[in-house]
Amino acid sequence: MSIWTRISAALAALANGEPLSTVFEKLRTPPERSVAFTIAVIALGAKMAKADGLVTRDEVTAFREVFHIPPEDEAQAAKVFNLARQDVAGFEEYAKRIRTMFDDTDTALCDLMEGLFHIAVADGTYHPAEDDFLARVAGIFGIDKAQFKTLRARFVPDAEKDPYAVLGVDPTASLDEIRKVWRNAVRESHPDRMMARGLPEEAIQMSERRMVDINKAWEEIQASHREPV
Repeated sequence: MSIWTRISAALAALANGEPLSTVFEKLRTPPERSVAFTIAVIALGAKMAKADGLVTRDEVTAFREVFHIPPEDEAQAAKVFNLARQDVAGFEEYAKRIRTMFDDTDTALCDLMEGLFHIAVADGTYHPAEDDFLARVAGIFGIDKAQFKTLRARFVPDAEKDPYAVLGVDPTASLDEIRKVWRNAVRESHPDRMMARGLPEEAIQMSERRMVDINKAWEEIQASHREPV
């Protein structure tokens, strides 16, 4: 059974009146947690796409960039999106339910925020309403302002591409301290680690984007610490 079939079944339960809390309770542990992760991105992403008052083709396409959908699963995936549109639960409720599935040391919530940021900037702009939406979701997730700033620095076109902000380190930290943060970020971005956190295989390509960002930031910081010739 593909992940899209399992997601469709979960969303159908919601559409038929099963409480959101009950559905998410069934999806707390791997591998079913990947289903909950995907539902959260779809539901929160769909609601966020409307935050600026306009759902563009680019934002819809961004779903396909976050989740690789094999041709044989496209019909089932379309059904998932249609069911998500019919659900009337507020985004805060989805955010609260997904928050209960992860503890404070789990970075899966940051993975989810990456998917939402990707969708937010898909149309080439980052609307203040989208920033407010994402900040509110991050607050529910327990993501602090520093982590949120790091995500914004990586994804938002107009944000200052400060390599220290991208890595989430203090500019006054030593190169050795920053190297440790970079190595940990690389380790946590490995596809195997991300799948172990509940990220579905279909969304692992997000790790590629993260690796590019953190490696570029590390290279820029290294270059700034080199002695001038």
